[in-house]
Amino acid sequence: MVESIGLAVGIIVVTTGAVWLGSSWLESASEDLSAYYGLPQVVQGSVVAAVGSSFPELATVVFSALVTGSLGLGAGAIVGSAIFNVLVIPAIAGISTEEDIEANRTLVYKEAQFYMLAVSVLVITFAMAVIYYPDASADHIAGEMNRSLAMIPLALYGLYLFIQVQDTADHVADPEAGEGVDPRRQWGYLLAGLLVILVAVHQLVDAVEAIGLAFGIDEFIMGVTVAAGATSLPDALVSVRAARDDRGVASLANVLGSNTFDLLVAIPVGVLIVGVWTFNFALAIPMFAVLTLATILLFTVLRTDLALSTAESAALLAAYLLFVAWVVLDTLTSVVSVLPDVGG
Repeated sequence: MVESIGLAVGIIVVTTGAVWLGSSWLESASEDLSAYYGLPQVVQGSVVAAVGSSFPELATVVFSALVTGSLGLGAGAIVGSAIFNVLVIPAIAGISTEEDIEANRTLVYKEAQFYMLAVSVLVITFAMAVIYYPDASADHIAGEMNRSLAMIPLALYGLYLFIQVQDTADHVADPEAGEGVDPRRQWGYLLAGLLVILVAVHQLVDAVEAIGLAFGIDEFIMGVTVAAGATSLPDALVSVRAARDDRGVASLANVLGSNTFDLLVAIPVGVLIVGVWTFNFALAIPMFAVLTLATILLFTVLRTDLALSTAESAALLAAYLLFVAWVVLDTLTSVVSVLPDVGG
């Protein structure tokens, strides 16, 4: 068993690097294509770059649904990645730059508040599944998410895209922004990045599932920790790069837009694939509570002077370390409880 676990860890390390490589191609191409087509900076960060950097999470959900027939690992990766994105990525971006990361009212009052609405709607959708479609056979609070419920967050994302389209109506593009961009070459890089991510995430899901089974760790927790960390690298890459290029709005918009896409699109897509997903409400809700608190914390620090200072970045990072300590302690308790069975 030690050899198999070692192999799985090695696969996770290699596939994480592959996800990073594919995502760097994907995000670089997305930025150049956005400039070429004259998209506003907020839309570039909250839609184009966000969807591109969220592709690993979407792929994790899809492969989790196709391989295991369940969304525990994929949904855990989405929630864990969302927490990582909200707390760690802005913190790293803020610490890595000498000056404060500037925000604006559009980012705070549209992107941040719509993201808070996305979190609320997904929690309400989970609660509706427990109320109207409870799983009486489970020994814990469980609900069944079906395709009809999955359409609720998808419809909200449709509204989000409609708002973004309306905001671009009066935008005047910089004619020099896309100079020197070869669109065919960039589309090629984008497709190549998608292919690399798909192959890497497929292997990543198998390896994470193997480790979870070996130690008796719930697949949702494995998704929140291991899979989330691996798939969050693209978001960190594009946000830190944007912050260093003095594009603070795009940096923060990518975080919020990526999380909005993950919560409102990735999880529902997985439900549409499997048809019905039975989930442990008692396990999921504490993670959503952490995500909600993290979202409120980010909104608060962004609203102060419409900027993210180094001290506020450190506070976000400290909050994430507390979350990791809680998850690790809870996971170690679970692992210790099953060690005798593993040894036998």
